[in-house]
Amino acid sequence: MYDASTVTVALALPVVLLAAYLIGLAARWVLRGRVRLSTSTTIVLSVIGISVGLLVGGLTLDAHRPWNVGVILIAVGVTALLLAGFAAVAARLQPPPARESVPDLIARGESDRLEFKSSARYNLHTGTRDEKIEAVIAKTVAAFANADGGTLLIGVADDGEILGLANDLAIMKAPDPDRFELWLRDFLSTVLGPNAAALPAVDFARVTADDGSATGERIVCRVTCPASPRPVYLRPAKGNGPTDFFVRTGNSTRALRVDEATEYAMVRWPLGIGRTVSAQLRAAARGAGR
Repeated sequence: MYDASTVTVALALPVVLLAAYLIGLAARWVLRGRVRLSTSTTIVLSVIGISVGLLVGGLTLDAHRPWNVGVILIAVGVTALLLAGFAAVAARLQPPPARESVPDLIARGESDRLEFKSSARYNLHTGTRDEKIEAVIAKTVAAFANADGGTLLIGVADDGEILGLANDLAIMKAPDPDRFELWLRDFLSTVLGPNAAALPAVDFARVTADDGSATGERIVCRVTCPASPRPVYLRPAKGNGPTDFFVRTGNSTRALRVDEATEYAMVRWPLGIGRTVSAQLRAAARGAGR
């Protein structure tokens, strides 16, 4: 027969895991919009907090039962402090959503989270639509999504000169910003997939060119790309050829080889606890048959 301590341990493990999941869920809900925390991170932190809290509570209150009210309150308090501390650190490391004005962004210049593109479709040298330029836009969005996010300004030259969208709009059937956004989202949905295409926020701003005249006001498109919760791959627009994986490195967009992309994805988007254990069990089962 099992003694009371064995039963207690057997019941405590699933109870702690369930409590850790619920506390982590509550923490992500409270901190939504302030900091991004994954499910696996909050569960691990909650398990650590509960364990430390139970230990401290047991030693402090000299309680012999883990479900003593005082011990439970201490465990919850320690867990809350641990999650709050980690969230505070994460909030400082994670980039805040950039909502500066477009002129301020242009004045700041290109960086690891800010990119300028003269146009999205129009080749300034040939005077025609260029699919290669469209592909560069998709690469930049994918690179931002696979890194820490960023902002793409379309209609601004690399040196900060404000060109606007006049050339891009001129080759569209309906030359207006709404039609441009519709094309951009349809294009991103084709080459990045509908889930990735839904992530960026698109808005437009009228910016006065350097000459300061009324006729110097031009339309600039801002594409704000958040960090993606999963890898974003670039597919050819016409469906031919392999998929590519891009990341943001400094103020440039870099393509990774297959092995590099696999390693990058494993580090940046680690499997959750449940999926990790499941994958390990499946691998062990396959290996046992050899």
